[in-house]
Formats: sequence, C-alpha cells, structure tokens
Amino acid sequence: MTDVTLELVATGPEEIELIRNLYQFYAYETSDWEQEDVEVDGRFYIHDEHLRRYWDTPQWSANLVLVDGFIAGFMLIERSELPGIEAQELADLFILKRYRRRGFGRLLAREVLMNAEHAWLVRFYEQDEAAAAFWHSVLEGLPRTVKPISLDDEPELVNYLLPRVMH
Repeated sequence: MTDVTLELVATGPEEIELIRNLYQFYAYETSDWEQEDVEVDGRFYIHDEHLRRYWDTPQWSANLVLVDGFIAGFMLIERSELPGIEAQELADLFILKRYRRRGFGRLLAREVLMNAEHAWLVRFYEQDEAAAAFWHSVLEGLPRTVKPISLDDEPELVNYLLPRVMH
C-alpha cells in the first residue's frame, strides 16, 4: 500500500444515487447465499426509506471508500436500535473487487473500530464465508476488548460488541 491514498469520505444526501448504485454490487455478491433475486427492473431491492436514514438519522452515515481518489467502495454506519445495545454498528462495508486483498477494507474497519469514544457492534452472517473470514481477521488482535454476544433478533448473525473505552 505504499504511495496509495486511502480515504473514508462522508457523503451527503445528494449522493444517495451513488450509494444506491454501489449497493447493487454488494447485493449481487451476497445474492447467492441470501437467495435474493432481482426485481422486474433488473435491480436488487433496496429499501429506500432505510437508505435515506443514513443522511436523516443522527449517528448514521454513508461513507465512500476512495483509493487514490477513485471510488473503491462504501461503508455504512448506523446507531444500533437493538434494545440494551448502546453502540454504533458498522452495518456494511463493501470494497470493489479491483481493490480487494490489498488490506484497504481491513485498515478502514480497524481504524473505525478503534474510535474508543463509541461502543461498536459488528454483525455478520457466518454463511457468508468471505465476510466471516474478513471480520474474524479484523477482530483478532484488535487492541481493544472484543466480546462475542448473543442477540435474538436474527439468530443467523454472529455478533461482537466492542465496549466503549472509559478514560
């Protein structure tokens, strides 16, 4: 990664179409194990009301991943709405294939999760083998507490809580 500029850039609501378009690639890649089909317009379903929340809801954000100024993916962050969980959730991280296996996603995930002023929730589907391998590698050796937790809302999800660091 020498001589490469890696950036995580917050987007504004004027970039909803850009995030929606990038999300199609994400949906395509997960469609096999999620058993998702495209809609009659040839696109994967995106819940527009939920998507708008990344700009309308406090502590939610839609961020672009840029490599040398080129769009390389996105990261979606939400404030958890699960009962008893006061944490930011790293909801979705997607890196385009061209930029994978170069450590960009891992570096950004670790950087975000090291923000100790928040507790963080990381959730992924174990049947998504690539995501499971990625998140296990990110969380292993992270120099902060990582606790596996059980949540009842979606039993097929693996859940980890990184408690807020008190100074």
